[in-house]
Amino acid sequence: MLTTPRATGPAPARAGHRLPPDGRLTVLGNPGHRRVTLFAAAARAAGLPEPAVLPWIDLLRGTHRLPPGAVLRIESPGEDEAVDALLRGPVLGADYAATRVEGGAAWYAGVTAALRTLAATPGVRLLGDPEEIAVMFDKRRTHALLSAAGVPVPRALEGGAVAGWEDLRARLDAAGLRRVFVKPSHGSSASGVVALEFGPRGQLRATTSVELADGRMHNSLRVRRYQEERQVAELVDRLAPDGLHVEQWVPKASQSGRSADLRVVVVAGRATHAVVRTSDRPMTNLHLGGARGSLELAREAAGPAWPDLLETAERAAACFPGSLTVGVDVLPTAAWRRTVVGEVNAFGDLLPRLTGLPEGPAEGLDTYAAQLAALGAAPLGAPPGPAVSPTHPTPPTHPTHLTHPNHPRTEKP
Repeated sequence: MLTTPRATGPAPARAGHRLPPDGRLTVLGNPGHRRVTLFAAAARAAGLPEPAVLPWIDLLRGTHRLPPGAVLRIESPGEDEAVDALLRGPVLGADYAATRVEGGAAWYAGVTAALRTLAATPGVRLLGDPEEIAVMFDKRRTHALLSAAGVPVPRALEGGAVAGWEDLRARLDAAGLRRVFVKPSHGSSASGVVALEFGPRGQLRATTSVELADGRMHNSLRVRRYQEERQVAELVDRLAPDGLHVEQWVPKASQSGRSADLRVVVVAGRATHAVVRTSDRPMTNLHLGGARGSLELAREAAGPAWPDLLETAERAAACFPGSLTVGVDVLPTAAWRRTVVGEVNAFGDLLPRLTGLPEGPAEGLDTYAAQLAALGAAPLGAPPGPAVSPTHPTPPTHPTHLTHPNHPRTEKP
């Protein structure tokens, strides 16, 4: 049986992380998105008022309005084409498409500027730190912060911004790095990620979900391999202007013959949830063919190193003390005996149907219920409330949207 005896009892509340007196929260998110509806379902199950919704598109357009004293949960702006078009459309122009890979720097600038505007709004309290979110959405800054704190991370390519393919190839050769991950600095969900390998006789292979078509890059659900240098050069040259983070490709441990890593959710400083992801490809993302693995098998394989794995995730989360929740990508190596941290995700808690670690502080709670408990809705470790289906939450009868009175309501169908 999988147990986690190291994490018992309620987690301490962090400064600023508490419910308002009336229990009513506002969610900055995309109306109708499952992140918003799952959180609302957890709030209703905890006996809290229906959360209000501040649409991202209204914030970006400057047509939003917040009541005095609003306590705001920040959700991801992703998976909404209208929001994405506002952020990346101006730099992609007439060739804009939601599937395009380019434009990450513009997306990052728009999102971080909007969050800083919210943080400066008098009387509004954020359940998250915009500056920490800005770091988490910059892989270079995240890596540097973790490394400085002594958190184990893969070796990164040094020397400043990558100018393009020729620059990258020369610097990798000088550093003796033959297998690396090339990641857009501000990307997520493996968008634009390239697993790059150099063979002993000059062979070259780039594994990625990027599709090159008519001089443009598009995300796809099919992982492909490029082995011609001109194609790899085109990939890197087109990715470089938005910023790149390059790090050593760390050989991961395996489960059932597939490489494996873990997403560990840390709430209020404690590792509360974990999911194993496995794949026969370099990227383990579920939408790219990865699959959920067995947490019990991972615990058994790690043996006495399991508490260290969870502690490593908590140490990474501790670098972001203003964030109630983060998702830490933990890469087990050396037959599950050692771990390094790949990334820290500001919005890494979307794990439907996953309840807390057995005998941990959020046992029986999904990730959203655990966060509400940490805010004071119920003590972590308390028996869960009424059963809630995180995949099919009951929609609110009267969803609340905070919009400008003269601005039409924006809601995804």
